[in-house]
Amino acid sequence: MNDAINIQNASTNNLKHVSVKIPKHKIVAVTGVSGSGKSSLVFDTIASESQRLLTETYSSYMQHLLPKYKKPIVDTISNLPVSLVINQKKIQGNARSTVGTITDIYSSLRLLYSRMAIPFIGYSMIYSFNHPDGMCKRCKGLGVVKEIDVDRLIDFDKSLNDGAIVFPTFQAKGWRLSRYTESGFFDNDKKLSDYDQDELKLLLYSEKLKPQNPSQAWHKSADYIGVIPRMVESFLNVSDTKYKKDLDKIVKTDICPLCQGTRLSSKVLSAKIKGNSIADCCDMSVIDLCKFVTSITDKSVSTIVDDLIRKLENLCDVGLGYLTLNRATTTLSGGESQRIKITKYLNSALTDVLYIFDEPSVGLHPQDLEGIIKLFRDIRDKGNSIIFVDHDPDMIAIADEVINFGEGAGADGGNITFQGSYQQLLNSNTLTEKALSQSHDINPNQKTFDAYYRLKHVSKNNIRNMSIKIPKKALTLVTGVAGSGKSTLIRYLFKAKYPQAMILDQKMPHVSHRSNLVTYLAIFDEIKKVYATANHVDKALFSPTGKGACPECRGKGVIKLDLAYLGDTYQVCERCNGQKYNDLALSYQYKGKHIHELLALTVKEAQAVFFDNPKIKKVLQALIKANLSYISLGQSLASFSGGELQRLKIAQLLSKKSSGIIILDEPSTGLHEADIDKLLKLLNQLNLDGNTVIVLEHNLSIISQADWIIDLGLKGGDLGGQLLFQGYPIDMLSCQNSYTAKHLRRFIAKNTEIEKS
Repeated sequence: MNDAINIQNASTNNLKHVSVKIPKHKIVAVTGVSGSGKSSLVFDTIASESQRLLTETYSSYMQHLLPKYKKPIVDTISNLPVSLVINQKKIQGNARSTVGTITDIYSSLRLLYSRMAIPFIGYSMIYSFNHPDGMCKRCKGLGVVKEIDVDRLIDFDKSLNDGAIVFPTFQAKGWRLSRYTESGFFDNDKKLSDYDQDELKLLLYSEKLKPQNPSQAWHKSADYIGVIPRMVESFLNVSDTKYKKDLDKIVKTDICPLCQGTRLSSKVLSAKIKGNSIADCCDMSVIDLCKFVTSITDKSVSTIVDDLIRKLENLCDVGLGYLTLNRATTTLSGGESQRIKITKYLNSALTDVLYIFDEPSVGLHPQDLEGIIKLFRDIRDKGNSIIFVDHDPDMIAIADEVINFGEGAGADGGNITFQGSYQQLLNSNTLTEKALSQSHDINPNQKTFDAYYRLKHVSKNNIRNMSIKIPKKALTLVTGVAGSGKSTLIRYLFKAKYPQAMILDQKMPHVSHRSNLVTYLAIFDEIKKVYATANHVDKALFSPTGKGACPECRGKGVIKLDLAYLGDTYQVCERCNGQKYNDLALSYQYKGKHIHELLALTVKEAQAVFFDNPKIKKVLQALIKANLSYISLGQSLASFSGGELQRLKIAQLLSKKSSGIIILDEPSTGLHEADIDKLLKLLNQLNLDGNTVIVLEHNLSIISQADWIIDLGLKGGDLGGQLLFQGYPIDMLSCQNSYTAKHLRRFIAKNTEIEKS
């Protein structure tokens, strides 16, 4: 049967010999609680095998240039189409990558301007900020200039001998410092604050010259050059990242004064269509740019105009109409990156392709989902197949077929508990069915708040002259469609006024590549101490980076093989069988388990081992409250999803019981609807601990239980940035000019008399 992907006995990760037929040319939703096996089937089995088999068709040289995919543990997979995985990984790019360049819209704009702009200045390449004739001469097409901040680099209260130049390579008696102390120009024991203007100018800004009276230690052929030009030449203008962190401390970045951030030369900026330069177009929101391009009726450029309109409308359809083309790709969220990737495939001529999506609803307001749903149906109707993993009820409802995993996480999951239509799912008696069928109430309480955090008449980006108040020690939800100004208001304006606020986002923390759950939460030392005490040995024996490390792989568990042009390959260390430890370390046990076996336990399983250790028990309980019971103790942080990383940070906070202002950005990411109640209890616990919790969120289950709501809109970009509502959730239901209120009324309509609008 060629109309279905046939999988027999898949056992990757926690899958328990799963056999399933997934229909092709349909929209298939894969659901289930976190850790139940969804990703193991969809990404680690189907996507991995499809892309691995495709890679094997290329030459050895080409395979070296392509990503490596691990063979899944499965008996057979048949009728497997070529797959494209559209995930939430941020778009890779450099300082020159923008929304315009990554979507090819800027290329089309350049073509349009080369045909229509007045005066004519050249062909399309001249409009590129990467072209020598098109880029700004000052910033070289970057839009910003980096300069050394003298006050950060120089300690004027010290002499050269005392370390006045605050940078690693200018240490006392070092080679680089000797270029100043041995030049004969300066009194090396004199404070720089006592230098006159000429001495400071010579020290800091001098061009190359030959010293007249250097010391005997001065190299005869060496030139003298000021500190600032030396820093620029040796560090700022080179690509070496060795001193990046040190440079970040002394470098300031400003908008280029010549091009005002447009990246382009004055010649390019002089060419205009209907009074707008190409830089003006890049400053417009996608919605406004689409209107501008639509107004161009010249038939000689109709093909270019039609192409531009199609690309711009695609961005609007996925809820990205608020973006500008000059937005750097490095500033895009995971959800925004995923939606941009979606638009790139919309007009592909390829058919019979399997598109795999990872939580396409992330970052989207219920109002924005309508565009994604339309795009999914368009992709399917062109003869393609779609498999997506998601928890959003509105997304699950559009699926032609639903596959549910469960019922628990980790060892309690790995089974398919339901497969069928959405209507059949609603009668399936699964956790997903119970969550979807659950009736919802809005929080009726109108608490009296003693104090507020306030912002008055603030403005930034699309936020204009806004004033808000956030009650202290309460749960405040900040809502609104994508691009309405939520992040600008809270992550920037609020954080600027209240710098003590902690932002717990979904970014990887700055940790070692060997970091795992127990090292990040600082309980690994306690675990090693427990093993050392029980066995009367040195605790360093239980460290994979210390005395306990396998001598072959040095505690990594894998061996790196250099196969010349075939690239680096990793294989499990045969000596320790991937366990990272040497035989001596593995010979010692605690409660029947050696150290590797213990680190392989899930948080839930580890509770039974450490029930009598207060320090470890407290951290494990915090992890369970944060819905991370299925994670193994030794799991690398690099394998955590964004939602898991954020919940890990919450667990860390819970275990410390600190109080303050906590800002969370979409904590529901990656959470099944059945787990939302656990998240709400977690947020309430943070309140009880004395914290003020501010959540940027689209999930209606969470919004309905807030103490206070701040809603922005009405739309994104220039059509957003307005305060639509501020107050109690129960009062928001009567707000008529809010998309959030509209969907909130629909959400609770099952058990209230509130009508849908």
